Amino acid sequence: MKNIINLIVQKLEDNQRVDQFIANKERTLSRTRIKNLIIKSKLKINKKVIEDPSKKIFVGDILILEIPEPKQMSLKPYKYKLNVIFEDEDLLVINKSAGISMHPGAGNYDNTIVNALINYNKRLSNIGDELRPGIVHRLDKDTSGLILVAKNNKSHENLSDQFNKHTIKRVYQALIWGKLRPQKGKIETFIKRSSKNRQLMEVSFSKGKKAITNYRTLNVFENINIPTFSLVECELETGRTHQIRVHMTFKGNNILGDKKYKKRFKKIKNIDFNLEKTLTNLNRQFLHAKNIGFIHPRTGKQLEFGSSLPEDLELVIKKLKNACK
Repeated sequence: MKNIINLIVQKLEDNQRVDQFIANKERTLSRTRIKNLIIKSKLKINKKVIEDPSKKIFVGDILILEIPEPKQMSLKPYKYKLNVIFEDEDLLVINKSAGISMHPGAGNYDNTIVNALINYNKRLSNIGDELRPGIVHRLDKDTSGLILVAKNNKSHENLSDQFNKHTIKRVYQALIWGKLRPQKGKIETFIKRSSKNRQLMEVSFSKGKKAITNYRTLNVFENINIPTFSLVECELETGRTHQIRVHMTFKGNNILGDKKYKKRFKKIKNIDFNLEKTLTNLNRQFLHAKNIGFIHPRTGKQLEFGSSLPEDLELVIKKLKNACK
């Protein structure tokens, strides 16, 4: 059964954003949830469907907000060993391997993290997309590292709000071609969908969503007989689609192994055969979600978790270090 909220704008509430107005009236709903409901055409103002959360409301406006019942999950369980590094009644922290998608999508509806979560524990939040129960943020298929999963709707809303307010700490490590100039800094642009390839994103300085990446160089691997690479650490202030990959490409320092934002491997004379084989055979981008920090939605305590580079990426670093001796 649907839940319907009816509101009338009073004199002191004139000229507010509609999402802010509803959030002030309905304390049980987070502003993130309200925004999502509006975007999904669940709000009418004076009998007209509104899909803009920033729309201003005026005295006498009549608002009707529909809150649908959470959808039941109808996804297949997937027997896949999840690397769970923390779990309580509200959430899970999982160390994701590369090569597995986060949720069902075109061409793969069964073998994803979501399907594995259903097999592991059927208690997941269900207020979002029915194909993404528990998922409050994502990693690309070929990115490894730490992800947060919500086990109930209250935790989901709380964690989503932390992501939207950019208060969640997210630190990644990446191996890039060449050297960043400067070696430490901040990249601040907009990111939008590519006009040439809708599967890719690109930097813009006028359109799209604001994207901020803080970076620092950890190590430079440089030798006359090898291509130059840098191990960098990136801390996100925002979390846009492919953000680190797009920002590194924008700087001219693509991530090693990135098949979408790729750089052609150049043959180097006298390069060590084993090193060349390791670099060219890496079947994923060298990008790993190393740290995540957040406020627990129930206890209010600050939590932080870390994850070491997986074996395939450690092997690349080991071979580069040996080549630079």
